Parts: sequence; structure tokens; C-alpha cells
Amino acid sequence: MAQKICTVVKILKRLCSLLILSTLLIAGCAEKKVEPPPLPMVKTVTASQAGKIMSDVYPAVVKGRYESNLAFQTGGRIISRDVEKGSFVSAGQVLMTIDARDAVQQLNAGESQVELCRSQLNLAKSNLERYAALYKENAVAAATLDQYQAAYDNAVAAYNAAVAQAEQARNVLNYTELTANADGVISTVNAEAGQVVSAGQTVLTLVQADELEVEIDVPENHLKNISIGKTADVTFWAVQGRTQGVVREIAPMADSAARTYRVRLSLINPPPNIQLGMTAEVILNSADEITDAVILPLSAIYQTGNAAQVWIVTNENKVTLKNVTVENFSGNEVLVRGISTRDKVVAAGVHKLREGELVRSEE
Repeated sequence: MAQKICTVVKILKRLCSLLILSTLLIAGCAEKKVEPPPLPMVKTVTASQAGKIMSDVYPAVVKGRYESNLAFQTGGRIISRDVEKGSFVSAGQVLMTIDARDAVQQLNAGESQVELCRSQLNLAKSNLERYAALYKENAVAAATLDQYQAAYDNAVAAYNAAVAQAEQARNVLNYTELTANADGVISTVNAEAGQVVSAGQTVLTLVQADELEVEIDVPENHLKNISIGKTADVTFWAVQGRTQGVVREIAPMADSAARTYRVRLSLINPPPNIQLGMTAEVILNSADEITDAVILPLSAIYQTGNAAQVWIVTNENKVTLKNVTVENFSGNEVLVRGISTRDKVVAAGVHKLREGELVRSEE
């Protein structure tokens, strides 16, 4: 019996020890503080004053001011093409030729008709002169003379018509050779040897290289800043240096697919080594007075639906959304109204923040 009591006492002592140890462990865990997660770090910028002008930068392509779509003035089968895309040609140079056999036959028929009408005209003239002499001698009546006069007049008209038809056939024969109307470069080839083309069908495009310009596409919200005669800076990616351009033409309608307006600028003293098709960059300055707008990086804009907003860091290091009005884009910068130059604006990670969230900045 005593042995059993001793065993029970030992077990109770062990249980008490375990209970005390567990209590101490729980107390230690309770006293350990759980550290809060670190505040998110944000990159902030201070809005800068836009001043009076802001530049718009557009990619551009070098083109010729005059581009001619060349076509034959008569139909037929092309038997030779003497140029390639990119070929330099001179005014009067033969570019394509179509089969001239039908045109030759028409010319032969026209010339034969001219000879026939000339013979009839000579006969009518001789008859008229003969009966005119007889009429002076009162050998024939006036009615007879009138008949021969009418026959002569008809012969003259028939001869003139035959000459005109022969000349037209000669022109058709000349039209079988397509020639360059000016010095330039062939930019497009739309037909090949063996193809049958109709009169007026474009087969080649000739770009005159004596007067070059650049072409840009302008979105509709920037069109108000561009006008005929406005100057711009033009730089070429493959050629060193910068030149001036003048807005010469603004398309009256937007492109049906891109919804942009084509604008062409004439180049003032372009570099001598630029070529058609080269890429360029056009820098246009806005003429609007911008006194209450600021410039921000494009990454600072937080777009929700149709509204543009930015995150402002308050003096309590909390972020709050503020509505802004976007006025213009220029590269990676955006011109906005609605904030001041004293505001600290979050410039990156704008889609990861919550209203009123505490943050820490790089400062």
C-alpha cells in the first residue's frame, strides 16, 4: 500500500512540474511583442511647373512632296518592265511597255483612211473648179454648182476627220510606252510583265526626290495645337543634326482605322544625305498658355474608368487620391491640372495603394 502511495505522489509531482513549465512558456509567449509589418515604401516626385509651352514629340517618315501614280493611257498586255522598286529614274525614261500590235494596226488603218479621203477631196476639188468655170460661162445652172460645192465641203470634212483619227491612233501607239514625268524614285510597283491592264490603272508610283518633307500622325486631341505654317524641330535617327520643318498640310479627315490626322511638314535646308523612307522625330511646341498646369511622369496617373487621379502623400504620411485633368502627353511625361507644385505625388506602384494607407517615402 505504501508503495502505491509513493508511486501516485511521484506522478503528481511530475504533473505539477509539467503544469508549471507550460505556464511559464505561455507567459513568455504572451510577453513577446508581435512586430507590425513595415510600411510600404513609395517613390514620390514633386510636380514641376509646366511654364508656357510643352513639346509634343511624334515619329515621322521622310516622303516626297509630290507622288505621282503612273498609269497607261491605253489598255493592253505589259511586255516589259524596265524599273524596280527603289530605282532612280529621269524624266522621259521608259518605265514600262505594253503590246503595241493593235495600236500599230489602228494607225495603219487610220493612215489608209486619210489617203482615201485625200483622193476623194482632190476629186471633189477638181469637179468644183470645173463646174465653177462652166457656171461663169452660163453653161450650167447654179443648182448644179451648189451640189459640187456641197460634195467638196463633205470631202473636206471627211478628210479632216480621217486626219484626226489617224492622229489619235498615233497617240495610242505612243501611249504604249509609260515614261517618267519627272526625276524621282519608284516607290511602288503594282504590275508585272504579262499582266493585262486597263487605261488609267495605276502600275507604278513615282516620288519626286527634289523636294522632301516628313509625315506625322496627330491624335485629335492634339490637333488644336497645330496650324498651317507652324514650325517644328526635326531630327533624323540615321543622320546627325537637326533641321526645321514647317507645317504645310493638315488632313481634313481622320484616318478611318487609326483615328489620327495626317500632317505633312516641309523641310527647311534638309541634310544632303537623307533618303526617302527614313525615320525622323518631329518636336512641336504647344502654343497654348499653360499657367496652372504641372508636369508629372506618366507612371503617376491612376486611371479608374474615365477619371484620371493621382496619389498625394499628406503631411501625416498617408496617401489620398486626387482628381486631375490630363491636358497633354509628351513622351513619358503628362501635363495635368488639379494639383499644385507643393504636392508630393506617388510616381510608381499607384495600383497597389489604398485610400488613407500609411506609407514611407524614399526621403
